[in-house]
Order: sequence, then C-alpha cells, then structure tokens
Amino acid sequence: DTAREILGKAAGVFIIDDRASNNFPTPLKVSNKDDVAVGRIRQDLSQDGKHGLEIFVCGDQIRKGAALNAIQIAELLL
Repeated sequence: DTAREILGKAAGVFIIDDRASNNFPTPLKVSNKDDVAVGRIRQDLSQDGKHGLEIFVCGDQIRKGAALNAIQIAELLL
C-alpha cells in the first residue's frame, strides 16, 4: 500500500491496477500519452526482509522516451 501511495503521487505516473476487473497497463492504454502507467504492484517474495517490489511499467516510447524527455532536458538547461 505504501508503494502504491508513493507511485500515485509521483509526477508523470498513473496507476492502472485493478485485479478484480483484470485492468492493468498495456501499450494501447498509454499510446499518445506523456505519462507512464504502473500496475501489478506487489511485494517481491524472493527478496529477504520485504524490501523487494514488483511492478509493471508501460509508456509510449516515442512520446515519453524521446520527444518529452528532450523537452524536459531543455527546460532544465534553460
């Protein structure tokens, strides 16, 4: 729940994680969007001490991966 709360407040991130209706991030759901979607958020049981986290992240590679990142870097430099 803590990870879900932190991710939900993060800029540029939105959560799609509804197991009851089998609703999770897919490339189609994030196409033409600047933000990235996260879902299937759960504890990684293979890690000792409950410090592991498993999430599925999906984003539009052209918008977020190239175009938007270039703009965000330029804004930081100016």
